[in-house]
Amino acid sequence: MFLKILKRIGALGILPVMVSTLAAQTTALALDQAIQRALRNNREIHIARMEIEKGRAAVAEAFGYALPSLDVSADFSRFISKPKMAFPDFGAMLNNATYGVLFHEKLIPFDQSKFLPLKTKLQTFAQTNNYKTQVQITQILFNSAVFRGIGASQIYLNLSKEKLKSAISKTALNVKKAFYGVLLSQEMLKIANERLANAKDHLKNIKAMQEQGLVSDFDAMRAEVQVENIRPLIVQLENADKAAANGLKILLGIDQSAKLVVQGKMEYNAQALPDEKSLIEQAVASNLDVQTLKIKQQLDDERVAIDRGQYWPTLAAFGNYTYAGSGDNWDFQNYNSIMVGLSFSMNLFQGGRTRHKVRQDQITSGQTRAQIQNLTDIIVSGVKAKLNDLKRVQTQITAMQKNIDLAERAYKIAEDRYKQGTGNELEVKDADTALSQAKMNYSNAVHDYVVARAELDDLVGRVDPRYYEPFEEVLKK
Repeated sequence: MFLKILKRIGALGILPVMVSTLAAQTTALALDQAIQRALRNNREIHIARMEIEKGRAAVAEAFGYALPSLDVSADFSRFISKPKMAFPDFGAMLNNATYGVLFHEKLIPFDQSKFLPLKTKLQTFAQTNNYKTQVQITQILFNSAVFRGIGASQIYLNLSKEKLKSAISKTALNVKKAFYGVLLSQEMLKIANERLANAKDHLKNIKAMQEQGLVSDFDAMRAEVQVENIRPLIVQLENADKAAANGLKILLGIDQSAKLVVQGKMEYNAQALPDEKSLIEQAVASNLDVQTLKIKQQLDDERVAIDRGQYWPTLAAFGNYTYAGSGDNWDFQNYNSIMVGLSFSMNLFQGGRTRHKVRQDQITSGQTRAQIQNLTDIIVSGVKAKLNDLKRVQTQITAMQKNIDLAERAYKIAEDRYKQGTGNELEVKDADTALSQAKMNYSNAVHDYVVARAELDDLVGRVDPRYYEPFEEVLKK
């Protein structure tokens, strides 16, 4: 039984949560202080906060696509070798036309040799130096992806906020479990030390009676063996207490070499348990993980609409102003032009890529719906299990309180009987073991109760508003 308790304490104390470490120091913390410290240092929360900032940037980017875009361009070019094209020989054409007129008007005698053959000739019309500057403004009038993207970016921002809430809840739960684990280890160590003190007192009484010849050497040896058998348990519980404290330090961002003093104790406050049906309804409606998946499904559906928008045309208005010039010897001839217009574009075929992409988005959305249903079933089962655990523990705790009273009385009676010579050493040993076991069982049950309460609160999405206060500005912006 002791071995199981030790394993349990160790498992509760060492949680795989990574946070930044602080300088070594002695720190005394109550539960709420520990949670607030973890919320400040937890890396998962820092990542979630950055995700919110990323979401805000995405919203601003999406709005930017709907606003006009202004572009400026400029270029200069110089021909090292001008391009040429084949054109009719204009010189030959002019020569033939001139002689044709002269011969026709009989101003000179006709001479066939004066006519030149009409051939093509490589000619250039480009100038050596050219420049152009242009300013263009474009405004999207209709584009489905642009307009749906604004809504999708807002959903993404909401999703990042819900993830931060979930990270806060999980951090608070992990700290509670680790904190209660430390309290449990300390209580177990206290009970073991009390048992050792009882065994030492009993050994002292036996040795005094042995000197008077009232008890045998065998009983004295058994009492001494009982004392020595408890010492290894003390060492094990001390190690378990250190491990539990180190696990809590990791969560709080405290250096492992620092001394951590946990303030508080586990207390059982009998409370009426809520109705199972109302708890399940609350969990389904408010569980932060379920809410996160529901918002993700909204985002998945919006992505379907965005990709489906590739079927629709894009209509944009534009206007541009151009100033340009060219010249062979830096004596530029300059001109300007202004143009406005509408641009219409629509894809007619792209190999079915849009259809298949939309199908992938629809499958992703379906997967999210299945995850929501699966998680909902798990949460409903978890609520029922935690409620049953609480009912069981409540029933046991009342009986265990009475059992401790009985065990204390039994131990006192066994000691009195032994001193009077009507009992034996085995009765005292059994009574001592039963008393320690009763106290440990009670502490273990109280620990189960407070941890189950914390886990039930997490399942139903119940988070202390104080834990959100440091992030209020981030969540509301």
